[in-house]
Amino acid sequence: MGKPVIYIDGQSGTTGLQIRERLAKREDLELAIIPEEKRHDNEERKKYLNSADIVFFCLPDDAAREAAAMIENPAVRVIDASTAHRVAEGWDYGIPELSTQHRTRIKESKRVANPGCHATGFITSVYPLVAMGIIPKDLPLTVFSLTGYSGGGKKMIAEYEAEGRDHLLDAPRVYGLTLHHKHLPEMQKVCGLDVPPVFIPVVDDYYKGMAVTVMLHTAQLNGHPSAADVQKKLSEWYLGEPLLKVHEGPWEGMISAGTYEGRDSLELIVSGHEDQIAVTALFDNLGKGASGAAVQNMNLMLGLPETTGLAL
Repeated sequence: MGKPVIYIDGQSGTTGLQIRERLAKREDLELAIIPEEKRHDNEERKKYLNSADIVFFCLPDDAAREAAAMIENPAVRVIDASTAHRVAEGWDYGIPELSTQHRTRIKESKRVANPGCHATGFITSVYPLVAMGIIPKDLPLTVFSLTGYSGGGKKMIAEYEAEGRDHLLDAPRVYGLTLHHKHLPEMQKVCGLDVPPVFIPVVDDYYKGMAVTVMLHTAQLNGHPSAADVQKKLSEWYLGEPLLKVHEGPWEGMISAGTYEGRDSLELIVSGHEDQIAVTALFDNLGKGASGAAVQNMNLMLGLPETTGLAL
């Protein structure tokens, strides 16, 4: 049996380039690369889309839907890094750490939706607490997320790295002010919440890294757990996970959103006391928040150790 053939549709974007960089180092895969001059030739793209074992969509949402419609070969399996299919029927959500069922579905799936970066931090923090009955499903939640500017794609990267740029880029910037961020539907649906959280993202003047924080009042939680109780529950839930761990005890000093730069793993940090709790997910927005997660899902779909080719 030959090596699995992998095709990245949209390989020139930030996520596509990151996936390609990871896969180019692997000898257990064959990376199919469309000629540069054919990238926008739909007939040529269709050939690549239908001849690969696994296809990554690294495309805008509408283009990802169009690409999905172009696949006629039932053997082709897809990992979509866009927002297009994260809450769509027939697509499995790509965070295997959430449960045995999630990991099994990804392994067997023909269509996997890679999670959003902000959503990854929120869902890994909240999903277990809802599943265990600690967070009521009807509880309105609040979350803020710090991210490096690479998460904004090529245009934002160019803006931050331009000579003579606007001085306001030197300071953190709050965005998503309509409170209808594109990651909210998956955050609500995957966690089984009755209402979407109030979500405030913040972009700052550093390239990559992420810290997503959910704030909780003990009095609003079932069983009224303390921060130490929540830390213990999350540790038990994620015990043995190779790419996700829960920090033991309190975090010393300040939490830098750039701590996990260059890594494909994620760490949950529980802070607080008897009355108030903060859960912070610390990871790389281009790693576990995008390309690293996509490669992890590909490994599972191919029956390989899920950490293959990843930076722990």
